[in-house]
Amino acid sequence: MRRRLVALVVATTSLVLVSFLVPFALVLRTLAADHATSNAIVQAQSVAPLLTAMRGSDLRLAVAEVNANSSAPVTVFLPDGTQVGVPAARSTGVQLALRNKGSFSASVPGGIEVLVAVGGLTGGTAVIRSFVPNAVLRHGLTRAWLLLLGIGAFLLLLSVVVADQLARSLVRPLTALALAADRLAGGDLSARALVAGPHEVRRAGTGLNRLAERIDLLIAHERESVADLSHRLRTPLTVLRIDAESLRDARLLDDVTAMEHTISDIINETRQRGGQQPRSACDATAVIAERVAFWRPLAEDQERVMSVTVPAGPALVQVSAEDLAACADVLLENVFTHTPEGVALMVRLSHQAHGGAWLVVADDGPGFPPGGPVRRGLSRGGSTGLGLDIARRVAEASGGTMTIGRSASGGGSVTLGLGPPDGLASRRRHRRGGSPRSGALPRAR
Repeated sequence: MRRRLVALVVATTSLVLVSFLVPFALVLRTLAADHATSNAIVQAQSVAPLLTAMRGSDLRLAVAEVNANSSAPVTVFLPDGTQVGVPAARSTGVQLALRNKGSFSASVPGGIEVLVAVGGLTGGTAVIRSFVPNAVLRHGLTRAWLLLLGIGAFLLLLSVVVADQLARSLVRPLTALALAADRLAGGDLSARALVAGPHEVRRAGTGLNRLAERIDLLIAHERESVADLSHRLRTPLTVLRIDAESLRDARLLDDVTAMEHTISDIINETRQRGGQQPRSACDATAVIAERVAFWRPLAEDQERVMSVTVPAGPALVQVSAEDLAACADVLLENVFTHTPEGVALMVRLSHQAHGGAWLVVADDGPGFPPGGPVRRGLSRGGSTGLGLDIARRVAEASGGTMTIGRSASGGGSVTLGLGPPDGLASRRRHRRGGSPRSGALPRAR
């Protein structure tokens, strides 16, 4: 914007200077020619009295003296046909002056000749010719034009400096406004724009600051609402724990304890300032192996064949162990909930070429319903519709992706790309060519 403003001022100033300097330069040329011609006329008229007062050698000496001090040579055509002064051809203008006995100037090759007819002489009429060369007509014109050009260049440079300062005063608050907007878009809710500059820019900065404050209030309210809602779950959990203790079921007590820990984590996380904290890394191999071991008894109860493939060594990913476990639980629960008993499922964890890991959960069931992935909070299978969205957000937060499609047997398949823990992998929002399910059709339950 700054360059465009400067370019606009330069273009406008250039047009104004051209429209002013070019006519002025032409006027200077005309004035210089008129001045030289006027001097020649005065000089020719000053010689006229000499024709009546002098004869012969005296006249020649007088005309020679005039030519010695003049840049326009003078020639006198006497009535007897002789010439006095600088030799010159008897041009058409001279003959016309002899016939009409008048005075005028005419353009000839190389300059202008000024002709003054002098009558009343013995033998007829004489003509005084004063020739003004082109060099005399343009004397001093080059220096004047260079001066005009220098003035124009100075004015143009001055306009550039003034325009640049004005553009800075306009662009600086806009740049600060854009930086504040970028910080807000990046999650820094404390960013505020500097209210400065023209009235319109100040209004935009004030509006952005009000919007940031409103967003901060809404997010704070949402965090408190989620924390309060999670806290309300403690009462039924307490009742559930009492019932579990009366049944003396250790496994049920462990599940209730895990749920209490999860709710406590939700309360703590939602009450944190900013809502987002740096994610820690974990070993995906250990987490997936632990969650598979948790779900395997249910698979055996439902007579499902559960195929599991994990790397022999660690697979480090930029996801916390809690989030990765939640993703695995979401995907496995999706299979157990939406496929008939006895349907086989497959869990495969593998390394990515540039760090991170691929997590694939597939089944031999009917697959995802037609229509493609649904929006968050909507589901065609009777659930909340949040499970796959949670998995997607966890994968993208690590710098990876989620792909939904069909398995080799025609069932459902979900592939999570989990980024490496060093944070060097770029966040790829498009599907990788090396993805195990890159050619799968996108579907969702």
